[in-house]
Amino acid sequence: MQNVIDFADKVISQKDKLSITDGIFLLIQNDKNLMQEYLLLVEREKGGHKTVNKIIGKRVKEKYGLTNADYRNNKPLSTLIKSHQEFL
Repeated sequence: MQNVIDFADKVISQKDKLSITDGIFLLIQNDKNLMQEYLLLVEREKGGHKTVNKIIGKRVKEKYGLTNADYRNNKPLSTLIKSHQEFL
């Protein structure tokens, strides 16, 4: 039987993988300075928010060494994205 710390780590790691992308976009959305930077990037980048969001999503995957799940989250909490890839 696992101990409480192992169990907590297991639950936390699952939660992080399932909501990390949405959490990143919520962080941007709820931080005035990050939101200003995000909007400047959206304005500057060819393709606008789609390009910026795609690059951010790919960077999250790379940074945390995540693997794509076979499904997307189509109901994110962040209003900056319409959907995002879930990870295993």
